[in-house]
Amino acid sequence: PLMTPESAIVQTYLEWLTDVPWTKRSKDSLDLVKAQRILDEDHYGLPKVKERILEFLSVRKLSKSTRGPVMCLVGPPGVGKTSLGQSVARAMGRKFTRVSLGGVRDEAEIRGHRRTYIGAMPGRIIQSMSKCGVRNPVFMLDEIDKMAQDFRGDPASALLEVLDPEQNKSFSDHYLEVDYDLSEVFFVTTANSEYDIPDALLDRMELIHIPGYTPLEKEQIARKFLIPKQFKETGITEKHVDFRSDSLQTLLQRYTDEAGVRELERQIAMVFRKIAREVVTNTKKKFARVLLTPEKIIEMLGPPIYSDVQQHLRSEVGVSVGLAWTSTGGDTLVIETTVMKGKGDLKLTGQLGEVMQESAQAAYTYLRANAKELKISVEFWKSADIHVHLPEGGIPKDGPSAGGALTVSMLSALRKRAPAAQLAMTGEITLRGRILPVGGVTEKVLAAHRAKIRKLVLPKENERDLVDIPKEVLETIEFVPVETLEEVLLHAFPKVRKKASLSPKKKKTVRRGASKK
Repeated sequence: PLMTPESAIVQTYLEWLTDVPWTKRSKDSLDLVKAQRILDEDHYGLPKVKERILEFLSVRKLSKSTRGPVMCLVGPPGVGKTSLGQSVARAMGRKFTRVSLGGVRDEAEIRGHRRTYIGAMPGRIIQSMSKCGVRNPVFMLDEIDKMAQDFRGDPASALLEVLDPEQNKSFSDHYLEVDYDLSEVFFVTTANSEYDIPDALLDRMELIHIPGYTPLEKEQIARKFLIPKQFKETGITEKHVDFRSDSLQTLLQRYTDEAGVRELERQIAMVFRKIAREVVTNTKKKFARVLLTPEKIIEMLGPPIYSDVQQHLRSEVGVSVGLAWTSTGGDTLVIETTVMKGKGDLKLTGQLGEVMQESAQAAYTYLRANAKELKISVEFWKSADIHVHLPEGGIPKDGPSAGGALTVSMLSALRKRAPAAQLAMTGEITLRGRILPVGGVTEKVLAAHRAKIRKLVLPKENERDLVDIPKEVLETIEFVPVETLEEVLLHAFPKVRKKASLSPKKKKTVRRGASKK
């Protein structure tokens, strides 16, 4: 009966049940040439993602299988992960829907509430499917690494059924209580760091890493996408402004320091707004075209945020350069060491995490154990304190990859001899002097490139990661793969190779390898 309290609840339930697309589909556009053109129009670079989309379309063209893949785009902010989902949908001729998972804590956000609760509704998955109106959209789950969990449940565990190709053909929403087929949905998830995604969820997705952009790629993106976008949004035309290439380089080098292009877009937008004001307030009959030079950029935006003088490129006693990797991209890590009279204490400052402190302890022990071969005082640890500091103390630092750089910094301070200039290194160390592989190599190499590093020492097992490095970066940096700390020290202190050798048997081999520049 219409007058009963249950009537409104039943009516709402039936409306949701009929609104969900049970049979309606989008027809896939299987023209690979057109799909390639659309992907290239919307995004510069990103070859792996584009290749994966074209592979999927190729399989769809040959097979009638409708099962959609589950891709996870992992990369720093501002590299185009979210906007890429829309391009994928446009290239495939499918509808696009997006759900942001940042801050989601309640399992009911995914599965919905049971109808016994007042105001119950389906979860976000069914709501989005109902909104887009087809059963095979491109479905983006944004910021999947930002989910949390509390007493209300674990939303990440609720997503296991959604993203498992073997289970999602019978997804059960608590509100509908009817199985729904999600197997035709093309799921695309995004994350800044794969380490923040639960292992069970990570196992169900195909990871595609999107590294930060090189300066050359950023310049191309600005020319092809960001500047035309500002012309369109601000009403400024090419009659009003001449955007010179050197002024764009000033924006890149002096006003931005990021893996993506988000800050670059903001700075370009600020320049265009200031030009728009000049156009509007102009009292002359004819507006004089603004020539954007580096000096004009500085006049508009104020003093540069970042200095063009790279302090860490200098060769100083006790100073070495390591490389770090975070969810926002790669960065250089300056390590300073000072030796003073004392009782053999090792002091570590700069807000170092437990793993990095242990790396410093391992480096210290290695130097003590090999003091005689390294031509330093055998009993330095009895009469000298060593203080290791990593600047930017307000930022927490952790991880094992700075082991080699810590060793070089300490040895430099003990020898009172500066290491080679424009040299950076990464790699975990052992007490026996072996160099172990590390993660985030692509991001670290790009950070070294931005910092104008000319020589990079890395673990030999990480040589395979250089395949993903852009060609223009490979041409500007000399890569030195190493397996032992002895090799690291040969390149860090090239003027004292004879004194640095620890193993006489390998002396000739090391010299030959080190001389190939």
